[in-house]
Amino acid sequence: MAVSSTMLELGTKAPDFSLPDTVSDDTVNLGDFTQDALLVIFMSNHCPYVKHVQQGLAALRRDYDEGDVAIVGISANDVENYPDDSPAELARIAKEMGYGFPVLYDESQEVAKAYTAACTPDFFLFDADRALVYRGQMDSSRPKSGEPVTGDDLRAALDALLAGEEIPAEQRPSIGCSIKWKEGNAPAYAS
Repeated sequence: MAVSSTMLELGTKAPDFSLPDTVSDDTVNLGDFTQDALLVIFMSNHCPYVKHVQQGLAALRRDYDEGDVAIVGISANDVENYPDDSPAELARIAKEMGYGFPVLYDESQEVAKAYTAACTPDFFLFDADRALVYRGQMDSSRPKSGEPVTGDDLRAALDALLAGEEIPAEQRPSIGCSIKWKEGNAPAYAS
């Protein structure tokens, strides 16, 4: 069953994190990112909604690679019950898809809770002060919808942020697979 983003309040400061990168094995911290824009994507490997946008995520990184945008993916799924989302599999898919951004593993699921992440994919865009300016869908394409993955909603927010323009507060939630919480670990907003 598909679930929607929680739509965290705009202006919320980016919660801190220090998580292992599944590709490099380095520890990545929120403070490592100094760019004017930081896009945090909660993602997974097994979810059809994420599979649907994988190429679009790689294209997004390529298109904004020369700009002042940092992108980081985070997976918080319970790997005991969803082994496709294990760190080794996350690294394999990140390399195969050519993401080019760190894909971190949130084993404790505490970072996902701090961001109120509810689904995969779930997008959070922060400005240079790490205040939330966009949260919601990448675009209106969904698996089997016949609509191409364009990233229009997310790209419009990124472009407005980089141009110093106001990002509309009217934003559509992302829709995807629920985060797969460990038994007894689901936050209240996930029930």
